Amino acid sequence: QINYMIQNGLIPCVEFDKNGDMFRENSKMPGYYDGRYWTMWKLPMFGATDARSVMAEVKECQKYNPSSYIRILGFDNIK
Repeated sequence: QINYMIQNGLIPCVEFDKNGDMFRENSKMPGYYDGRYWTMWKLPMFGATDARSVMAEVKECQKYNPSSYIRILGFDNIK
C-alpha cells in the first residue's frame, strides 16, 4: 500500500496518537469530535522512493511512542 501511494504521487506522512480514535469529551455539539487530529511524526516524507524508508520511520516513531497508535497517510501536495 505504501508503494502504491508513492507510485501514484502521494507523499507518505507518519502520524501517531495515544487514543487512536475520535471521541466526545469537551463538547456535544453536532460535528465536533475530539481526537480528530493526530500528531505528525517529523515532516511529510518528500522524496520517499520505497516502502522500506517509510517503514523505518514507522519503527522509529514506535520506538519513541511505544503506547501510541501509528498510521501512514498519503499526502497530496497538489490538491
